[in-house]
Amino acid sequence: MTKKLFIKTYGCQMNVYDSARMADVLAPLGYEQADSAAAADLVLLNTCHIREKASEKVFSELGRLARAKRERAAEGRTLMVGVAGCVAQAEGAEILRRAPVVDVVVGPQAYHRLADMIAAAEAGGPARGKGVAPNAARLDTDFPAESKFAALPAESAARGPAAFLTIQEGCDKFCSFCVVPYTRGAEFSRPPADIEEEARRLVGLGARELTLLGQNVNAYRGAGADGPVGLGALIARLARLAGLARLRYTTSHPGDVAADQIAAHRDVAALMPHLHLPVQSGSDRVLAAMNRRHTADEYRETVARVRRARPDIAVSSDFIVGFPGETDADFEATLALVREIGFAQAYSFKYSPRPGTPAADKSERVEEAAKTERLRRLQDLLVEQQLAYNRGFVGGTVEVLLDRRGAHPGQLIGRSPYMQAVHVAAPAELFGTVVPVHVLSAHANSLAGALVDNGAKRVNQRVEPSAARSDLARTDKTMGGYTG
Repeated sequence: MTKKLFIKTYGCQMNVYDSARMADVLAPLGYEQADSAAAADLVLLNTCHIREKASEKVFSELGRLARAKRERAAEGRTLMVGVAGCVAQAEGAEILRRAPVVDVVVGPQAYHRLADMIAAAEAGGPARGKGVAPNAARLDTDFPAESKFAALPAESAARGPAAFLTIQEGCDKFCSFCVVPYTRGAEFSRPPADIEEEARRLVGLGARELTLLGQNVNAYRGAGADGPVGLGALIARLARLAGLARLRYTTSHPGDVAADQIAAHRDVAALMPHLHLPVQSGSDRVLAAMNRRHTADEYRETVARVRRARPDIAVSSDFIVGFPGETDADFEATLALVREIGFAQAYSFKYSPRPGTPAADKSERVEEAAKTERLRRLQDLLVEQQLAYNRGFVGGTVEVLLDRRGAHPGQLIGRSPYMQAVHVAAPAELFGTVVPVHVLSAHANSLAGALVDNGAKRVNQRVEPSAARSDLARTDKTMGGYTG
């Protein structure tokens, strides 16, 4: 009997990838993906622990699912609930204690065992985990010695024209504000042959663009047949795959930018001219307190090296304001760095302590009002830069991979090589293709244009982006955030 699965994904691109792989893991049990929790027999929350109050948001969602589960039970039907991801890793036992609605809890390094856990839960087996209440819940937050990737099944469904592919997990940097080393574990690089095989399968399922993922993706050092393979060499290898038009990667650490990574931007045509390189602060004093392992000037020089190799590259970054002990002078140093470098996109956040991280124990707190004002000033500058950058494309043409349906009839959305969202009126048969678009207008977070055919506009109607979309610099989503 076919069963329905709904996965609600929080946070970063790696969680998006993980959710897709969990769907693959559960497919042999008869689970097909549903469009909503209301239509599902199993709901999984794939959680993120980066942002403030992340766990409370999960418990709030679990409260709603508990009500739905009771309603199903009154009708003689069942609803299973699982929690996965980084909140599961950090607070698995607490989830089981506070939320009896939960049937399984699985960390990000153990989801390859999810099918066995669900099958056991369906059979009503005993609970696992110290201090776990005697209910049907199961807990697996181990960091297995074996690679989970070797145990994952082949992809069972298309990811769309633009797909994610994890090549590296974990982090050894231990930035003082970040929980990733504790929830994702030590750095691990997948063998390049395994990555190439998965990339080939994704292309076979219809992917035209692959984004290579890692907590520190440029720390990638895969064990190849002839020795270690770095990120640049891996990109060159994947670029030779037939049918693959574009490659991207995220998120890079400034301390791991190597010569082969920079050379790939110069030499590999399929590698898109965009680099997400989080800096977090422009103050050397704050960077040292964050344990970032680079200075502001070293960051400037790294960006300059990349721009010498690829002059048109779009650079984006992450920023934290109000880190413990940050002074007005420290913040002004951040503004100075932003003005000097100029960013095409950026994500910025007020510092909030993550339990268990060294920064959470610091006593030099910045007043909330000061953090709010600093964030406003920084975001105003970042949005100004982003809008100016996008306006520079008006009147020109960009190549766009159309990978999403728009909110308006007859509208498709895609990404330019520089990672801008581009809205265009286009026939449905162009979905999944790379097309030239004449840019007619620019906004802080997107471009709007018309299709080009032999140098002339094929479609004269201008389609504006939805007003509901927020500025990227003001986003609350952790596509950048505290990683990298």
